[in-house]
Amino acid sequence: MERQQAIKKKRTSNDYPLFIDKIVWVGLLMLVQLIFLLVAYTQLKEHYFDIQAGLAFISLLVVIYIINQPINPAYKLAWCTTILFVPVFGGLFYLLLSVNSTRRKFRKSIRAAVTESKTHLTQDTSVLEHIEEISKHAAPQARYIYNLAKYPVYEQTSVKYFSSGEEMFLCMLDELKKAKHFIFIEYFIIHEGAFWDSVLEILKEKARNGVEIKIIYDDMGSVSTLPPAYYLELREYGIECYCFNPFSPTLSLRLNNRDHRKITVVDGHTSFTGGINLADEYINKLDMNGHWRDTGVMLKGDATWNFTVMFLQMWQHVSEQPVDYEKYHLKPEEFPMECQKRADGFVQPYADNPLFSEIVAENVYLNMIHRATKYVYITTPYLIVDNEMITALTLAAQSGIDVRIITPGIPDKKTVFMMTRSFYEPLTKAGVKIYEYTPGFIHSKMMVVDDNYAVVGSINLDFRSLYLHFECATFLYHSKVINSIKEDIENTIEVSGEITYESCLSMNRPYRLWQGLLRLYAPLL
Repeated sequence: MERQQAIKKKRTSNDYPLFIDKIVWVGLLMLVQLIFLLVAYTQLKEHYFDIQAGLAFISLLVVIYIINQPINPAYKLAWCTTILFVPVFGGLFYLLLSVNSTRRKFRKSIRAAVTESKTHLTQDTSVLEHIEEISKHAAPQARYIYNLAKYPVYEQTSVKYFSSGEEMFLCMLDELKKAKHFIFIEYFIIHEGAFWDSVLEILKEKARNGVEIKIIYDDMGSVSTLPPAYYLELREYGIECYCFNPFSPTLSLRLNNRDHRKITVVDGHTSFTGGINLADEYINKLDMNGHWRDTGVMLKGDATWNFTVMFLQMWQHVSEQPVDYEKYHLKPEEFPMECQKRADGFVQPYADNPLFSEIVAENVYLNMIHRATKYVYITTPYLIVDNEMITALTLAAQSGIDVRIITPGIPDKKTVFMMTRSFYEPLTKAGVKIYEYTPGFIHSKMMVVDDNYAVVGSINLDFRSLYLHFECATFLYHSKVINSIKEDIENTIEVSGEITYESCLSMNRPYRLWQGLLRLYAPLL
């Protein structure tokens, strides 16, 4: 403990000279690249008309290429507008971001890992048959997730819902202490403090006792919360660790693809997911933006295998080593008694991968909205959605479905908050009820429909989560916790302020004009 405190004291962020700060260095290097491109553009424009015309022609070809790509129209509009606004530099900039050897290698590695992992995921046909007997509406959702994302649905799994990060934190510590074989941890943000330090103490003790521990954290997500090469320090404790997509000054779209998942797996039978990162603001030990509101779930039973495979596919990518999946696949009879035969409806953890054409995360949400007959309740920290989602939400509201969305009252990012608010007007006009969480920042990512279906996970209702990030969530049908999720959302609405269509119209015109501009470029931010 004394050694750990000495290490932390030695590298306190306030003690770092500016010139060795990782963010500053990366920012400066990227700025140098941009200045070089701008200077090159200026020189070409002033002295080389033929080359300028050639590059403008390339920009036109790039626009044609983008228009014909099978991507969301909002991305096409944002990129095409940018390129046509600066016809020489725009097309060149897009090519430099897209045509990148490291990005090709990145995509190839991810796809190989995901393809191999799918061979270890098999659907029990009796479970599918059972869900089809019970509901003709839930069965298509379960089949979609399995057919497209290859994650099976299970019955023999119990679910516990956490209405706060504090509650999940305490339970997670208890479960980590029980680990006998292995612990897998994969998070977007790890931040030293009460939360992470408590977890790390347990992990170090388990490592000393021979428990296998593997950790993945997103380098972009943790760039300002962990020291450079933090994984080397963890390895000193006997913990295997890699960072995902190391932050670099290279101009590449690869930096947009971040590991936004929140996964903890203990011994292959217990798992956690939700919106909660391993940082103190998530348990309100650090006052960031008023009261921090977040949620999560714990699974015990068969369905944990899906999260185990998710983690291992990412581990295969970051470690560049083969993975023996079956080594970590416990049979039901090997589960502890608390995890055996405790069915709680149907449970289906799934992941979304931005490198494949299918937008699984958004389609799961859309399926739920389209099948709603009574209500749709949503919590999300960011509401930055495409036309398909706006159409689904407004159509549901106009059809008499009670559609309610809770967003933060106190933002963590002012520009993103302004973008979120720019989507209020068309939604409230159609009858969607929007509430801002008055006490602070709501970070939970949930959807509950008709007392029957729910999704809890890491997936925001924004372009980044739905199109760019690696995400995960759990689809629930007929689970006991669905009523708890609904009641929790209703309680949250009680302390939130409603945003009406009239209040949206009352904003001054320059502000609304700026919101409209932000909406145009929302897919690129």
